[in-house]
Amino acid sequence: MLITTTPTIEGHTIREYKGLVSGEVIFGMNFLKDIGASLRDFFGGRTESYENAMLEGRETAQREMIERAEAMGANAIVGVHFGYETMGQTSSMIMISISGTAVVIN
Repeated sequence: MLITTTPTIEGHTIREYKGLVSGEVIFGMNFLKDIGASLRDFFGGRTESYENAMLEGRETAQREMIERAEAMGANAIVGVHFGYETMGQTSSMIMISISGTAVVIN
C-alpha cells in the first residue's frame, strides 16, 4: 500500500477515488509516565515513554486506516494528514487521528 501526504503519486495515475479513510487511537497516559515526564520537564531532556506511546499510537492509527482502504479495494492512500488532540478533564488522554483518500493507482 503506497501512502503519501501529497495529492498524487509521481509515476502513477489515479484510476479511481474510493473515498475518505481514517484511523483513530485514543490512549491515556498513566501515572508513572506522568511522573517521569514531570521530572524531565523540570530537569530537561526527552520523555522516551511519551515518545514511544506516540509512535505506537501513530502506527496503530495508520494500520487501521490501511485496513479500511484495503476493504474498499484501494491500493494507495493520498493526501494523508495526522492530527493530535489532548482530551479529558486533565488532558491526560491523547487522540491521534490519520486520514486520507483511498485510491486505485496503476
